[in-house]
Amino acid sequence: MAVLIVPELDDQPWPTLGPQMVSFIEDRCVFGPGSLAGRQAALDAEKKAALYRLYEVYPAGHRLAGRRRFKRGGIEWRKGLAKTEFAAWVSFCELHPEAPARCDGFDANGNPVGRPVMFPYIPMMATSEEQVSELAYGVLKYVVEEGPDADLFDSGLDRIIRLGARGQNEGQVVPVSNAPNSRDGALTTFQCFDEPHRLYLPNQKNAHETMTANLEKRVLEDPWSLYTSTAGQPGQNSIQEDLRKEAEDIDKGLIDDPQMFFFARWAGPEHKDLTTLDLRVAAISEATGPIGEYGPGQFESIARQWDRKGADKSYLERVWLNRWQKSAAQAFDLDKWKTLARPDQKIPDGAFVTIGFDGARFRDATAFVVTDIETGLQMGGKDLLWEQDPKVEDWEVDEDEVTAKLEELMKRFNVWKLYGDPPHWTETMGSWSAKYPDQVEEWWTARKTPMSYAVRAFTEGIDAGIITHTGAEDYTRHIGNAGRRDLRILDDQGQPLWTLGKIELDRKFDQAMAGVLSWKACLDARKSGAKPRRKKRSVIRRLR
Repeated sequence: MAVLIVPELDDQPWPTLGPQMVSFIEDRCVFGPGSLAGRQAALDAEKKAALYRLYEVYPAGHRLAGRRRFKRGGIEWRKGLAKTEFAAWVSFCELHPEAPARCDGFDANGNPVGRPVMFPYIPMMATSEEQVSELAYGVLKYVVEEGPDADLFDSGLDRIIRLGARGQNEGQVVPVSNAPNSRDGALTTFQCFDEPHRLYLPNQKNAHETMTANLEKRVLEDPWSLYTSTAGQPGQNSIQEDLRKEAEDIDKGLIDDPQMFFFARWAGPEHKDLTTLDLRVAAISEATGPIGEYGPGQFESIARQWDRKGADKSYLERVWLNRWQKSAAQAFDLDKWKTLARPDQKIPDGAFVTIGFDGARFRDATAFVVTDIETGLQMGGKDLLWEQDPKVEDWEVDEDEVTAKLEELMKRFNVWKLYGDPPHWTETMGSWSAKYPDQVEEWWTARKTPMSYAVRAFTEGIDAGIITHTGAEDYTRHIGNAGRRDLRILDDQGQPLWTLGKIELDRKFDQAMAGVLSWKACLDARKSGAKPRRKKRSVIRRLR
């Protein structure tokens, strides 16, 4: 059974408000929109177990007695297991004026006694305002309006207010999309991130950082964050991917006294073969866990989606088997790419290298990648990358800064060739070529056939492990962002050729393109038997 639960259960269980929370949810909540809409809430064993862990507190006698054990909780379950409903129910308890959501001391048996949160402030974040209303916030709004305690709240599309005895505002929930600055200064007591595998853009991650920093302002209310998600696409650097990496580090013992509880379940490697209906049903069953089918034939119905013509099987595997899976639209195998990282290595000064250059001046990004001809080690990353700030509409790359970086590379290394895509940099590359006539070469990526063969060579280099890289996160992100665009052209073996393109509008991959050009130049250098150029020495003439 493939599960990741960290921290592991201790021999001596921690005190927890979980039993009280379970009772409160099943007594005061209802199901959200769907087949069970409006019926009394019921928690399966796995959700109860998650609540028990999420609401663990330090025991009596401890210096932090009664305080929450975890500042963050991460749930990563497959699609269709009511994660969003779970998040809404937890949020309901964090808002409710009678819910036992915080510890108010211990009884004679050492069990924690619950109390409501005082004046709660709860932001709920999703990728857009529309999705906020459709996801956890929308479910919470329904639960508030249709449950037995509707008179305790005033709900709307932009906030849900907890009403006091005189009808005054005693706390609220607000939906959040992508505006970190507007949340600066918020006195947060709890916050929810629904489907954080979709939150990967810089402004979204900035919002997340701002919101997380706000948790320290209400220390008396013991604030925390909940993340409910399905597995995402590796390499997007999403908030969920960061959580998953941290959970894996906790599992490896690399983090002492972890501040996060994380629970993931997925179909393990023994379910790699998905060629038959029965094999897929077994994989879906494992990814689901002990809760089983919600209705007769549910697993078979899901499994038959693989047989649909044109189905994106990578997507199906990711959402129904909860596996971190490369999208069929992604150009490169990111898992393989990560195994080629050599963070302890660098290209030495004076090395014989090639450079790739690609990008746009007024949108997206611009990047260099350097390749050591002898070893195949590539260097990319932040120092060789300029990306558009999403908050700046009239963004433009600083041409002088890019030229200065090229001159730095030319001085630092022995450069055989720079292959650069010229459309957005025609005049600039012209000036580079005038200064470095034997080294700067225009290489048009719009030429479908040559470009597709260059991409194939890069892919083969990754697959064979002859390309390595220094492990720069930004370069890896661009590799993961690169999409595959199939052509109606076959190679010499009758296989379809393809080039690079965007998976989504906001996912930049220019450094991946620069990496392809740098590798192409490296292969050309090897093929031609290129030798390092001798550095010119200055000659001092004597005056007679």
